[in-house]
Amino acid sequence: MKLLVVLGLVVVVSAAPQAQRQVPSANPQEVQILRFDTENDGLGTYRFALEQSDGTKKEEQGELKNAGTDDEAISVRGSYTWVGPDGVTYTVTYVADDKGYQPTIEQGPGGAIPPGVVASLIG
Repeated sequence: MKLLVVLGLVVVVSAAPQAQRQVPSANPQEVQILRFDTENDGLGTYRFALEQSDGTKKEEQGELKNAGTDDEAISVRGSYTWVGPDGVTYTVTYVADDKGYQPTIEQGPGGAIPPGVVASLIG
C-alpha cells in the first residue's frame, strides 16, 4: 500500500507543470552528464550516482530488508543537489524505509529556504 502511495505521488509530481529553471552559468540545452555510475545485484540491492555540468547531483542506494518475510521492504538512502535560480546550491538528503520518507534540506550560502518548501518536504 505504501508503495502505491509513493508511486502515486511520483506520478502527480511528474505531471505538474514545471517552472522554467535558469542556471546562472549553464545553458539548459548544453547540460552534460559528467558521471553516471550504477550497480544492481538483481536481488534488491542497488546503487547509482549521477552528476551533471549544471551542478545537479543525485546519489542513491537501496537494500532489501527482511527478504522473503511478511515484513519485506526496501530501505533507500540518498541525496540530490541542484543550483537554484538564485545561484544557491540546495541539497536534500533522505531516507525512505518502513518509517516513511525522511528528508533533510541544506542550502549553500546566500539563500533562504522558503517556509512553504520546507513544509512540503517534511510533510
